[in-house]
Amino acid sequence: MSDDLSALLIGDLLTAGSIAPRLAVATKRQVLATVSEIAARCFQLKAPRVFDALMERESQGTTGVGYGVAIPHARVEGLERMRGIFARITPAVAFDAVDDEPVDLVFALLSPPGAGSEHLRALARIARAMRSAELRGQLRQAGGADAIRALFAREVRSSAA
Repeated sequence: MSDDLSALLIGDLLTAGSIAPRLAVATKRQVLATVSEIAARCFQLKAPRVFDALMERESQGTTGVGYGVAIPHARVEGLERMRGIFARITPAVAFDAVDDEPVDLVFALLSPPGAGSEHLRALARIARAMRSAELRGQLRQAGGADAIRALFAREVRSSAA
């Protein structure tokens, strides 16, 4: 199952519509609000419900994991399966990250309420991928949504091997 999950994680979670290659926002709250709006549009969810779930999780501790990366995540009513939203923030914003550095790469993971261990495994897979300095650099240079999605798909294949 782990190999199936690894293949699913980034390759299948992201759609072209759930990637924001140039998001101009000024605060962590605006990042999460915009991610919520993207989720509502792409996955037929209610933006306030997504936003509240992300803010609730954030109140338990920052999801800014360092190196300019944040991985906000929540379980959200109305989802049939796990979904992802990726945003490249320009300029980077303060996110209360563990290294106190501003965040410019955000990968939000949304899961159905019943996704227990699957949610945690997906989160770990995303965190492993985002720890790659090479991938972070390529994501920062990628030309658009298709290029970003291709980078994640390639990362999944090379990590699964």
